[in-house]
Amino acid sequence: MKNKVALNLNSYHGFGIDEALEGAAAAGFCFIEPCAVRGWTENVMPDMEITELGRIRKKMADLNLTPIALSGHCNLLDEKRIDDFKKNIDLAAVLGCEYIISSAGEAHFGKNEIFTDNALAENIKGILPDLEKYGMILGLEIHGEYGTGLSLRKVIEKVASNLVGIAYDTGNAMFYGGAKCDEEIITCVDIVKYIHLKDKIGGAKVWNFPAIGKGELNLTAFLHILENYGYTGPYSVEIEYTENFTMNAKQPGEIELANQAVKESFAFFK
Repeated sequence: MKNKVALNLNSYHGFGIDEALEGAAAAGFCFIEPCAVRGWTENVMPDMEITELGRIRKKMADLNLTPIALSGHCNLLDEKRIDDFKKNIDLAAVLGCEYIISSAGEAHFGKNEIFTDNALAENIKGILPDLEKYGMILGLEIHGEYGTGLSLRKVIEKVASNLVGIAYDTGNAMFYGGAKCDEEIITCVDIVKYIHLKDKIGGAKVWNFPAIGKGELNLTAFLHILENYGYTGPYSVEIEYTENFTMNAKQPGEIELANQAVKESFAFFK
């Protein structure tokens, strides 16, 4: 497999950016997907002090870590958040990212959000000039109301741009859509631009996302389908553990649990 394999730094939610970068490098990753998700995982943010952003970029370079995508989730139907997302696009360009990833709504804490395919597609069309400016690809992630690739297909087809496609999240397809990734991917494989490779234990709405290869999803079959189709985009490993581990304040020594899961996930590919 010649695809780039990155680590989504949301795998270190609740830990510091330095711990995340050091863990990714120690596991063997060369590519990363940092996060700019307000109120959730804020590895890098558009309003961050220039000196701090510069320090983080230098640390990435020192550890031989290349950002290929920015996880920049915003509610793409909220005018204020559209402006935030455009700032995230600029930030992604500063970092040298080829992709920017967002769900249709807020990744977390979204309340009373109302979605329609047409309105979502029109708002995304309004972002196209910003993507075109940098030649950047928007991956619309399987998440929330759009819990399957098939549901996102309708939106992507309305946008009709080669700079917009699906960011297929294998764990979210089961969590939100109750769908097995190795079966559901067939409905949208031709418009997938990016992959969040996330394992899963339990069915819909069960928050249990262990290291890659330690869950119940048939990720090997999923990867074979993508390979046979000729998918050349990146794979971004994401680990969200259990709700208790993710949401609670981190305790001394718990970084080792995260580091071990990241190492096991890298070993899955090797």
